[in-house]
Amino acid sequence: MTELGTKAVRGSLWLGAVNLVSKSSQMLVTLVLAALLTEGQLGVVALAVSLVNLGQVVQSIGVYDVISRTERDPRRMAGTVLTLSVGTGLVLALALAAAADPITAVLGVPDAAGLVRLAAMSLPFSAAGGVQMGLLHRRLDFRRRLVPDGGGAVLGAALTVVLAVAGIGPVSLVIGLVCTAIAQPLLGALVGGGVRPGWDPRAAREVWSWAAVVGPAAVVGALLVNLDYLTVGRLLGPDAVGVYSLAYRLAWVPYIMVAVVLGAVAFPVFTRIRREGGQLGDAVTRFTRAVLVIACGLYLLLIVLSGHVVVLGARWADAAVPLILLAGYGLGICVLQIWYQAVKATGHARRYLALESAHLALLVAGLALLARLGIDTVAAVQLAAAWLMVPIAWRVLSSLGVAPPIPELARIAAQLLGACLIGALPAVLLAYAGLFGPADSPVGTLGEGVVLVVGYAGATMLVQRDELAALRRGRSR
Repeated sequence: MTELGTKAVRGSLWLGAVNLVSKSSQMLVTLVLAALLTEGQLGVVALAVSLVNLGQVVQSIGVYDVISRTERDPRRMAGTVLTLSVGTGLVLALALAAAADPITAVLGVPDAAGLVRLAAMSLPFSAAGGVQMGLLHRRLDFRRRLVPDGGGAVLGAALTVVLAVAGIGPVSLVIGLVCTAIAQPLLGALVGGGVRPGWDPRAAREVWSWAAVVGPAAVVGALLVNLDYLTVGRLLGPDAVGVYSLAYRLAWVPYIMVAVVLGAVAFPVFTRIRREGGQLGDAVTRFTRAVLVIACGLYLLLIVLSGHVVVLGARWADAAVPLILLAGYGLGICVLQIWYQAVKATGHARRYLALESAHLALLVAGLALLARLGIDTVAAVQLAAAWLMVPIAWRVLSSLGVAPPIPELARIAAQLLGACLIGALPAVLLAYAGLFGPADSPVGTLGEGVVLVVGYAGATMLVQRDELAALRRGRSR
């Protein structure tokens, strides 16, 4: 295995560990809040957080990628990016706090205004943390992310859980969010990942030239993630947002834990291959296979266990169908995440913007026509829009000469289908026999989940044996 390949594998493992800690903390928060809050309370806090998430993307405007791809001194570039991002974050925080009342009134959730103001305080701190992460990604040094990312997430989650159990209500999540944002750059500085603000006019021009294209694409991507929340809140009310947000949060976990991890590793790997004059096609195929194999198992788990969402309370039963549909959507955007990194790495940022814009147009059209029919339909629109984009994205990759071959994609799909069928069979049969008890049994749900994970892992080792053997041979060289 090449030195770059070894770094990529090691980086994926470290970043996977980071995300396992941070996203497990977020999953705990989701489950605790679902158990303690009403649908409407969870919906209000979900809308407030989605507005701040949009602000986080606007403040970064896609410039963290510049640190990975620049030919300049990356530390000087990071200092310039820090100055720009934190400054933008401060302005956005003030603007969002000032406009909280009219924005939440338009969305039909005026009670969320105070939560929006409090959450906006996190923006400058998350900007500083993002720049630190960009510099670490440039070096493929994902090990150092464990303390700021994992530690910050654990601190924020612990504070949220304590406050929620104490009866503080929806504000507990926002306080935890602010705690996480503040802790991340502070912990990053403690482990040697700190960045000092600076200003280099030439670096700033490079940042702006990149942001002029990638920035709008990042904003479009944020709208893709949050538009459904805002639409459901406006048309169907806070209770519907609460149920939908639970399904979405659960379906979002595999994407964050797998696609975001591998995408974060893929982009610096792809850009280094390009700088060294190599070919991206094989690397794109390997990353595509990896994201599908791992994510598919997690989404299989969510689909089979979707009816068990009532473990959190009977009031969440309506989240089961959206969860199944959003699991299919999640698998689609996992593929797109890797392919979009390849498009950006080739330097064709405008094509990346075009792809994100096309996806947004499909989503807007679908929501405009069908959102009033309910949250099941909203989830179906997300699913359809994502998978309509997959062949379009493949065609763009093909025009750039880096697309995975169709026969190889068909082979991967057949192997995944086989692993899912073989892996799910024992759990389905045991559930049919009544071994796991009723759907609201925590012990039964956990048992069925364990059987599913073991079954899928074993089936994957069987159907992917050639690829695993090739990986072991590469490591032994």
